[in-house]
Amino acid sequence: MEKRILLSTPTMHGEEIKYIQEAFDRNWIAPLGFNCDAFETEMCEYLCDNGRAALATVSGTSAIHLAVKLAGVKPGDTVFCSDMTFAATVNPVSYEGGKQVFIDSERETWNMDPVALEKAFEKYPDTKVVVLAHLYGVPAKLDEILAVCKKHGAILIEDAAEALTSTYKNRQCGTFGKYNILSFNGNKIITTSGGGMLIVPSPEDREKAFFLATQSREKELWYQHNEIGYNYRMSNVVAGIGRGQLKFADEHRERKEAIYRRYQNGLQDLPITMNPYLAESVPNFWLSCLTVNEACDVDPIDIIKALDAANVEARPIWKPMHMQPVFAENDFITAADKPVGEDIFKRGFCLPSDIKMTEDEQQYVMDVIKSCF
Repeated sequence: MEKRILLSTPTMHGEEIKYIQEAFDRNWIAPLGFNCDAFETEMCEYLCDNGRAALATVSGTSAIHLAVKLAGVKPGDTVFCSDMTFAATVNPVSYEGGKQVFIDSERETWNMDPVALEKAFEKYPDTKVVVLAHLYGVPAKLDEILAVCKKHGAILIEDAAEALTSTYKNRQCGTFGKYNILSFNGNKIITTSGGGMLIVPSPEDREKAFFLATQSREKELWYQHNEIGYNYRMSNVVAGIGRGQLKFADEHRERKEAIYRRYQNGLQDLPITMNPYLAESVPNFWLSCLTVNEACDVDPIDIIKALDAANVEARPIWKPMHMQPVFAENDFITAADKPVGEDIFKRGFCLPSDIKMTEDEQQYVMDVIKSCF
């Protein structure tokens, strides 16, 4: 294959440019502005969550950081976090001096195990914040997670960075936590090249988040700061890209699902299992993933290397946070005989899921995979 087949790249449609052009025409380039305001409003309308408010940020990570601050995490506080996720989900806890306790996955969605979460509360009963990520756009067991949080009076921060357009029981991900975040990084279901969004319960919460995101500048004629703030606001130009992209969010999801179904059908005779999801949820299929069955002696790393040699990009599953050297001293809670996340990481990898990939290109990918068995 001459052209490299990539994991997931931006797909532009042309709608984006009119919002960018308007920002240039009105000389409104800097953070804040009409595109930011409209993007926030349009996202809340898309999520169909009346009463909530949104704040567009420079990244999903900055949105999580604001959520952690709004949730009241202080130095020394224990915070329960998804174990199998990208580091951006959990790093902001460290920014505030908190201590992550990592919660193992369950096998039905690869997300935080509610049984392990309950076990964690038994060990750390004073914990008041839970950070949950939906892995690869697959919704977690939200009813169970929310029930555990309610039982223990804990705030849920929902990291839906990978899960925009995913639904659980017909409700959009990004609306289940008290604080919720989205990401518009270049490889996500929609992109602003970079950027994120914080979804909060009320306009008052947004006002506090906005204050923190604009260097905590007080309402004085001069520059006055009574607390530490951050430069976390999205640019008006970038927000214009997001407005154009949002129009195609559902189309992108449908095309991602078509890719998943083709892999599911085309690889069904191999000793592999596609990333699972619950019957009551509809993932966005952001990345199609698979695990090699336990009894099979084929190493996923060898498949990744074979794909790379064939000019195809594939990646391992997220390495669990409790396995990362930077978190070597953090506690890890599992409800299984052996850690589920470690097993999925060992046996799994992410497949090319770019919506511009042709069916012939996808068949080429599957042929390379089949040759490894």
